Amino acid sequence: MAESRKRGGSPVDVARYLSGIDFPVTRDELIRHAQRQDADEGVLELLGHLPNRDYGSMADVMKGVGQAQ
Repeated sequence: MAESRKRGGSPVDVARYLSGIDFPVTRDELIRHAQRQDADEGVLELLGHLPNRDYGSMADVMKGVGQAQ
């Protein structure tokens, strides 16, 4: 379990904690949704490093996650 709490989280963790979110959303909305889902610090940190812009889909978020890692 400690692996999912490593610094930065993983794309799988990000997708799990963002499940059910309605797009389009801003970076701050992604973070708030993940917090409501009890996301661990690694996921929240990774989301905080995403560019501050609108995200139109989960694929769009995953692209940003790949660039932020």
